Amino acid sequence: MTTNKALPTTRSSDPMTGGPARLALLVVLFASFMDLLDATIVTVAAPSITRDLGASPAQAQWCVAAYVLALGSGLIVGGALGDNHGRRRVFLTALLAFGLTSAACALAVTPEMLIGSRVLQGLAAGMMVPQVFGIIRGSFAPKDMAMAFGAYGGVQGLAAVAGPLLGGFVVDADLAGTGWRAIFWINVPIAGLALVLGARALPSDAPHRVDANRAQFDWCGAVLAGTGVTLVLLPLIQGRDWGWPWWGWLIAGAGLVVLDRFRARQVAVAAHGGHPLVQPSLMRVATFVTGLAASTVFFAAIGGFFLTLSFHLQIVTGRSAWETGLVMLPYALGSIVTSGVGVALANRFGRVLLVAGSLTLAISQLILWAVVRTDDPGFWALGLPMFVGGLGVGLAAPILVSVVLSGVPGQFAGSGGGVLSTANQIGGAIGVAALGTLYFAHGLAPVLLVGAASYGVAAALMAALPKTAA
Repeated sequence: MTTNKALPTTRSSDPMTGGPARLALLVVLFASFMDLLDATIVTVAAPSITRDLGASPAQAQWCVAAYVLALGSGLIVGGALGDNHGRRRVFLTALLAFGLTSAACALAVTPEMLIGSRVLQGLAAGMMVPQVFGIIRGSFAPKDMAMAFGAYGGVQGLAAVAGPLLGGFVVDADLAGTGWRAIFWINVPIAGLALVLGARALPSDAPHRVDANRAQFDWCGAVLAGTGVTLVLLPLIQGRDWGWPWWGWLIAGAGLVVLDRFRARQVAVAAHGGHPLVQPSLMRVATFVTGLAASTVFFAAIGGFFLTLSFHLQIVTGRSAWETGLVMLPYALGSIVTSGVGVALANRFGRVLLVAGSLTLAISQLILWAVVRTDDPGFWALGLPMFVGGLGVGLAAPILVSVVLSGVPGQFAGSGGGVLSTANQIGGAIGVAALGTLYFAHGLAPVLLVGAASYGVAAALMAALPKTAA
């Protein structure tokens, strides 16, 4: 439920003060809230969506994974577009697209329409999110920066709490007969209000790269990366519906070939003085490669957990969407309790906090495994291990990127942060694919055991990271 996105931080204009700066902050907080909300709210509504649209288990997984995968694919592209064309322009355009694609999700009448709309919605979010930190830094004087970023952190916590609760309430309330569609409709007025305010309040800015560099963005590399990951995920998600045919593994193999081609292209682009999406020299930094693996495994375990838990609580135990949201609430509350502690101590105990957080998550999964083996565990039996899991994610997730980047040379920090942020999203999509497939074949108990093992692997990898945050 908690994500960590490294974003561009270059200032776009002279800082504003007073009301204009606060209004600009309000606009980007609206956008951040929508993005973070959409990362969690659909998991609670997924069983209702499946029943209403007649979706298969694989299509239900794609409704979640498509958004996360598209968001991850769009982060690096979005950052480059903001640099090339101005963050205000890209942000407002992406905000409009996010509102329109949210409406398209609400209007979907088939699983295929919803999945396609979720892809477009994720791409819009990927264009929008990288502009947020740059706009904040361009809107506030240094003395007011802490307040602005504190507000941003508060919105993250609010979205983590609101996602499952709002999703459950909206689905059960069946507002105006819209059912699950209301979880997407609520984005439309929020995006519209933010768009109107943003057109007035956001500071004007100029592109940060000269026009001659605009053509140097590696669009071919972006396509190769997105295609390769999609080909790898496709047979994982669809394999059960297909009957695990031999040609499904060929598709996954083709995805690995495409990803290797992406790697080779990044080396070639860098050798010719271009701007690769991933600096090849980063792959020679041992702690960065280890951190990349740890981050992918960590967020894969988180990404698959909530979708499978939602289906188990609603389909197996018969809970409503609202009751499902209540069960998930202790996790969000636990993460809020420890996230401030983790950030405050990261400069002294970063690696220790990461390992402790991941092991705490592993313990919470094992406790849940014991609990869900009963026919119908009560709220408190589920809520306690969920709270423990939240404590773990609050210790580890907010500081993971900064600890990994502390071992990266300063000139590669921006590129490294973008790669790690993308890996977090792709890891979440992999988790939805792999753990979702395991759940629909064997139920929740083995998912929890695999999740515990994944957190154990992540902890072992984290033990090799730098001692403190950057």
